[in-house]
Amino acid sequence: MARARNRIAGIISVFGELLITAGLVLGLFVVYSLWWTNVLADRAADQDGAQVRDRWAGGPGALDTKDGIGFLHVPAMGGDEILVKQGTTGAVLNNGVAGYYTEPIKSALPQDKKGNFTLAAHRDGHGAKFHNIHKLKTGDAIVFESKDTWYVYKVYNSLPQTTKYNVDVLQPVPKESGRTKPGRYITLTTCTPMYTSDYRYIVWGELVRTEKVDRDRTLPAELR
Repeated sequence: MARARNRIAGIISVFGELLITAGLVLGLFVVYSLWWTNVLADRAADQDGAQVRDRWAGGPGALDTKDGIGFLHVPAMGGDEILVKQGTTGAVLNNGVAGYYTEPIKSALPQDKKGNFTLAAHRDGHGAKFHNIHKLKTGDAIVFESKDTWYVYKVYNSLPQTTKYNVDVLQPVPKESGRTKPGRYITLTTCTPMYTSDYRYIVWGELVRTEKVDRDRTLPAELR
């Protein structure tokens, strides 16, 4: 009987140790996913962003979609500048940037006379650039900075949850947002709820003005 009790106690002890080990591994995975990937992504984005600004300082040149086309500034989400690159695959977004869609519906660019500048970024991990997207309210500013122009958009609508397959939110005229005529729109998309990728959170804005970048790159009023 004593031998059986000792054997059971031994099994329970081993099982407990396995649970502790599993908990530690899970904890380390969470730390890696929600902290260390942010560190690595922010480091990569800072390097790429510095290259973009160095290229801008070098004078006129063709649009470079590899290093990045400019920077997004959203005060309501925290105010850190977000480098914008081409594409929305993991290989792009995991480097701590926002990407503009090339498929399933091709994004317009800010300088286009009409269309929808559609962007995606992670909400958690890998820089989590759209983590605070839920803080955006009607009237908040979304500013895109290119080499020679500030594009100032204002939020006019949002969709807190929709299926990940809802591509209509990316249409040139995003009718789900309430707009029915061509214009110059911006759409931010990311995963929701937090720490999942089950659905998508959408914010729409509309261009209200542009401002030429001066020699000192003076910030527009919305960013001061």
